[in-house]
Amino acid sequence: MLLCGMMAVLLSSCTSGDSANGKVQIEFFQNKPEAKTTFDELIKTFNAEHDDIQVTQVNPPDAETVLKTRVVKNDIPDIMAMGATDTYSILAQSDIFTNLTDSSLLQTIDPNYIQMLKDLTGMDEVTGIPYATNANGIMYNKTLFKEMGLDVPKTWDELIATAQKIKDAGEIPFYFTYKDDWQTSLPFNALASNLVGIDFYQERRDNKVTFKEKYREVAEKQLELMKYGHGDNFGKAYSDGNRAFANGEAFMYIQGTWAISEIRKANPNIEIGFFPFPTGNDASKIKLVNGIDSLFTIAADTPNREQAETFIAFLLKPENIGRYIDEQTLFSAVEDVKQDDPAVQELMPYIEQGKVIDFPDHYIPAAVQLNSIVQSFLQNQNIDNYLDTLDKEWDKVANRR
Repeated sequence: MLLCGMMAVLLSSCTSGDSANGKVQIEFFQNKPEAKTTFDELIKTFNAEHDDIQVTQVNPPDAETVLKTRVVKNDIPDIMAMGATDTYSILAQSDIFTNLTDSSLLQTIDPNYIQMLKDLTGMDEVTGIPYATNANGIMYNKTLFKEMGLDVPKTWDELIATAQKIKDAGEIPFYFTYKDDWQTSLPFNALASNLVGIDFYQERRDNKVTFKEKYREVAEKQLELMKYGHGDNFGKAYSDGNRAFANGEAFMYIQGTWAISEIRKANPNIEIGFFPFPTGNDASKIKLVNGIDSLFTIAADTPNREQAETFIAFLLKPENIGRYIDEQTLFSAVEDVKQDDPAVQELMPYIEQGKVIDFPDHYIPAAVQLNSIVQSFLQNQNIDNYLDTLDKEWDKVANRR
């Protein structure tokens, strides 16, 4: 229904344009409150360098919901920055974005991320410019590992053995923060992507396969990890986990790279390491879960495509994307722009070698309520009910589209 409703917006055009001062007004709508200050500074520089263009940032709370509402009302921003999620996929299939397949803006983008967009939308056309990426893995306290003589685990068996050794010493192997249901999707993403793969979701869309058939090993390993938490796994939230890990209360933290800056606020001196989640016992086959955190789209009907592309090209310059990823602790989708933060250097070879795979939850419609389903499963530990629920909710949403 949402897809059909959005098609109607193509009958008229966007509202941005020339202002009284003679400058072309560009609305830059983006969804990350933590990035607002960085974008403000970049926009300030861009506006100072361009006498004929004025870019204004819009960053509302609950930005994805606001954007979908604006689309239905035919109030579409010139440029939209968002993650490569199901929302992006729906909007892309609604034809509200400019087709950028042949755009020069894609020339410096890592092809792996361009392919991720095609896989996500099921379209050959590319309507987004990947900008920054993040990663999901296992953070560890280097000091505590060194004190206990632990090596970084490279396989699933080594991970469990490491966790058991920590537990036997009376310490906390993993700090789980499952009061926030979205945190439960972090192990799910790593296990599902590596053990089952992203192709599963295209097959699921075509009703060729089910979660019940393919996800039992994922579920079993989700439960296995729960043996190595702390005494209040479902009573602690993300913010609690960041503080606890910063203060040395646990050896490992299944988390995204986005948490690094928050942890350092609590303890600037913590020595953080980060390794890809070892989901199986062949280390050579492990891929880093690394997906598009921010991409840029241009409204199909904007009269200001040229100016919008000029601004995006500015953001893609190495010095500007470099500043962005440094301040946000992210990775660049632009080739040859490196993230130098010491905490993530163990992840860099995977990115540089293309040993990456997307976040599975980007392919699961938000209406499925994945996080709530996973949280409930980790509490009741009923694998059959869990897999049946995933299939039932997927089918329910698919039938409405």
